[in-house]
Amino acid sequence: MLKVLKQAKSAFSLLSADEIRKQAEIPLHFGLVADSSGAYAEMEEFLVPSTLPRPEWRRRMCQVHRANDADVPANVDIVLYEPGLPCPAGSYTFYRGHPGVTCAEILKDKTDVDLALGRQFLPFRRPVVERIIQMVSQENALFAVATALPNVVPNLIEFPWVFGEFASDTAFLTVNQARMAFQIAAACGKQVGLGKQKGAMLTIAAGAFGWRALARELVGHIPLGGGLIPKGAIAYAGTYLAGKGLEYLHVHDGAPNAAQRKQLYREGLERGRSFAKTVHLGARDRQD
Repeated sequence: MLKVLKQAKSAFSLLSADEIRKQAEIPLHFGLVADSSGAYAEMEEFLVPSTLPRPEWRRRMCQVHRANDADVPANVDIVLYEPGLPCPAGSYTFYRGHPGVTCAEILKDKTDVDLALGRQFLPFRRPVVERIIQMVSQENALFAVATALPNVVPNLIEFPWVFGEFASDTAFLTVNQARMAFQIAAACGKQVGLGKQKGAMLTIAAGAFGWRALARELVGHIPLGGGLIPKGAIAYAGTYLAGKGLEYLHVHDGAPNAAQRKQLYREGLERGRSFAKTVHLGARDRQD
């Protein structure tokens, strides 16, 4: 839990639209290795689909290099091999027919440039957004549980954001959701910042008070300890719903309808309940 709380602490230092934008705009270059022009073209289509607007397509194709190009750079960020060719350590295989596996393997190692991968290369966008939503939802659920039971983390008071109930419940979750909104926009190639995301920020701020009131009501009717799981689950679900709403906005150019929102919240609540239960059981084991 301390590891996740420390990650969450770092969130505040990263709540800078300029810093998040810079991370997403770090230029990444792929090197491709294949034994035929057809295989090269297949990997290029995976990374830079021909359906992209032509200016965007041209810009991104300048970041993809065939091994047999005359002007191939001496160093690239990621090397992708045609399936069937020996793939050395530190490089990746392009899994024909299973692009999600290719993305997952690269993202597992390249966490420091995940925003840039999502922004610059379309196949990485949805998995990057999904990971952002999951990580921030877990951070918020953990914080909701930890602040309700301070002795779970004896030195929690050392964290600078713990200065009263408002900070621990509402301010932290709202700021963390704002960071999530910045990161999702950056990964989706959209403008980043409070002024440019007013609608998303207002929705997040309004939603924070709603989930908080519901969490309080549940915790108040359940004996100490048992109420931590619903509180953490609701913090997770509220964050998950906000993140999915942003995904719909930026990836699908729309918004989930009422039925979809209800389903997303139910899905987030179930995930959050499972995560909060794991956190609570782990904390209880430490106390024993």
